[in-house]
This record gives sequence, structure tokens and C-alpha cells, in this order.
Amino acid sequence: MSAERVKLTLGQRSAAVSTANPQGPVNETFDQLLAEVRACTVCAPHLPFGPRPVLRGRPSARLLIISQAPGTQAHESGLSFNDRSGDKLRQWLALGWETFYDESRVAIMPIGLCYPGRDARGGDLPPRRECARRWHTPLRAALPAIELTLLVGSYAIYDYLPHSRRHSMTETVARWREFLPEYFVLPHPSWHTIRWLRDNPWFENEALPDLRTRIGSVLEPEALDCMPRCAPAEEPDPAADSIPRR
Repeated sequence: MSAERVKLTLGQRSAAVSTANPQGPVNETFDQLLAEVRACTVCAPHLPFGPRPVLRGRPSARLLIISQAPGTQAHESGLSFNDRSGDKLRQWLALGWETFYDESRVAIMPIGLCYPGRDARGGDLPPRRECARRWHTPLRAALPAIELTLLVGSYAIYDYLPHSRRHSMTETVARWREFLPEYFVLPHPSWHTIRWLRDNPWFENEALPDLRTRIGSVLEPEALDCMPRCAPAEEPDPAADSIPRR
């Protein structure tokens, strides 16, 4: 991925994607809510780079992606999944860049809206829990057209499906059919999943085809990208964050 692509700001990318925003009470109310969320400073004392909530969507969105927390690249650019984990997630979903970032169709809302910082070992800290408790209920209520919600990564899964804490991530993802039709559970698409994918071929052979069929139904089949559906696993990038979170 080029440095230029990583540094794209939210405004620059949004200008390249058609995100119709018709005037009306629903959109005005939604814009007011987004303004409140983006002005939130509840966690400010705990955030090393300061608050910058990273989320996107419009009331017309039909697919909701609930992820973990922004990483450093998302914090800098204001654009969720603007990194290699995003490339992997888009491959899993069979969605191209334009569709993935079309706010009128796809909403992205992490458990922790701001970059949480790093722990003593250099990995990203867990998402701060204040965000989900304070903002997820009003935000989801403001997205009435959602037909499918993707829970990406353990923090998103265990927050929305707390009974799954009794099971490992592999066991939970292997039971993806049990959470349908509302939720589809996915591991985090970081380079840490490379070996996991090799050890669990059922994910690419069974779960991903089901996921893509459902996304095609929600967003219409033409939304699916023509990229290879199951490209060979990439080798880890030593320059990448050790535990990327989105």
C-alpha cells in the first residue's frame, strides 16, 4: 500500500465516493448526532493522541461493520480500515474500495471510536468501553435500514454477544450460523490471522461464501467486486503494527 493512499484524509476520500446526503429531517437529525459523537471528549484524559472519533455512515446504510478501535493510520487519516487489514477485510467481503466507503450503503462503527494508545509491550490497548455504552444505542437507532451487522474481532463479538465469552474465537466464528440473520461474526483481519486461516480452511471454504452471498443480497449483487475471492494468504509485514485494531 502506498504512503499516499494511507495519508488520504476522510474529506479527500469522501470526495471520490458518491455519498448522497439528501436534505430532510432524518439526515439533519443524523448529522446532529454525528456532530455530538465527533465532539465527544469523555475519554480525552486517557487518549495519547487526543480524541478523534472515527466512524461513518448514513441513515440509508444497509450493512453495518462494528469493529474494534481505530489504529494509528485510521486516527491520522480519519478513515477506518485504511491499511492492510482493511485490504484483507474488503477481500473477505468481496467489496471494492468505492462500495466499502460508500456511506449511503455501508456504515462503520468501532467499539472504541478513538485510538486508545499502546500498552507497555507495544501492542494497541483494548478499545475504551465508554464509547459503546454512550454512543452505540443512539447510533444504531439512527441507522434504521441496517439488514446485516458484521462483528469484526473479539472485542466487537464479546461486547454484542457476551455469552460467547465462554468459547474461544475459533469456536465462536465456527458457529457463525447461530447468530444469523442479524449478526455475522468474523475474526480481525490482521496479519495475525494468516496461520489461523491455514489451520481453519472451513472459514474460506464455507463461511466466506455465505458472507458474500448475504452481502450481495443486502447491497445488491452488482456491489460485489470482481477481485479474486480467496487470494493466497500474505506473509506478515514486519513494519506493520503488531496488533492492528479497527
